[in-house]
Amino acid sequence: MNERSAKPHPLDHVVLPVVNIDLARERLGKLGFTVAADARHPFGTENACVFFADKTYLEPLGIASLEESEASARQGNVFTARNRAFRFRCGDEGLSAVVFGTEDAGHDHRHFAAGGSSAGEMLEFSRPMKMPDGSESVGSFKLAFAADLRAPDFFLLTCQRINPLPADRGALETHANGVTGIAEIALCAPDAAAYAGFVSLAMAQSAVEKTGFGVNIAAPNAKISLMTPEGLEAYFEVAVLSADRGLRGRAILFTVADLAVTEAHLAANGVTYTRKNNRILVKPAPGQGTLFAFEER
Repeated sequence: MNERSAKPHPLDHVVLPVVNIDLARERLGKLGFTVAADARHPFGTENACVFFADKTYLEPLGIASLEESEASARQGNVFTARNRAFRFRCGDEGLSAVVFGTEDAGHDHRHFAAGGSSAGEMLEFSRPMKMPDGSESVGSFKLAFAADLRAPDFFLLTCQRINPLPADRGALETHANGVTGIAEIALCAPDAAAYAGFVSLAMAQSAVEKTGFGVNIAAPNAKISLMTPEGLEAYFEVAVLSADRGLRGRAILFTVADLAVTEAHLAANGVTYTRKNNRILVKPAPGQGTLFAFEER
């Protein structure tokens, strides 16, 4: 294994299917996030991302053209095919995928295939993005996909930026709720620890920490927690059926500079939330398909 492949992949972003982008923009704005301009993919989907100072981001994913999206899925586009399958089984909102950054998506694809976890062919594409000052840039990407047959409603991928977008996103990375980044992604399954090998393969991280409710796997900039339903309820107050098989994305924990600022903003906007120890928990709502938790760090 060469030096590059031996480095664990950092968390890059989280894919959040939504009914439509306008609804997601409204909800995320109410929660205090700065939402970037809409951007359309060349295969029928669209997003309006939320970027953070730690260089992670959220990707609310809508469907701009059902015809284009369906056609690309039939032609072997793993991204649109998995999005279609998620919406069919789970509805139009949720947490469908976690994306890790990579320097070599081709290497990852071969690694996934050798490990029996490839979800299909790589995807390479470009898309324009409008910056806060009105200028436009074109980003180019290569994606490699990993999946587990036991988890049809969730997948992992690595993203290599061939033509990176401008690094100065200061205006987009400043949020009224004080969020500075993503600390943890919580995945859930009755037999959570059974998915450790799959997640470790996609992250290029062999170190796994056992917990009372499953396992934790550390990316360089965040933690991926694989939890049983009991663990999910204990940490995030999310109740799921123990008979709900397969791995599912259930919660995102954000870091904030001052939790009092976050709480004041949510209260001022009439957002329902609960306090649990040193966390604020906001349950899923239209435009926000998974639980959002906020913690001061």
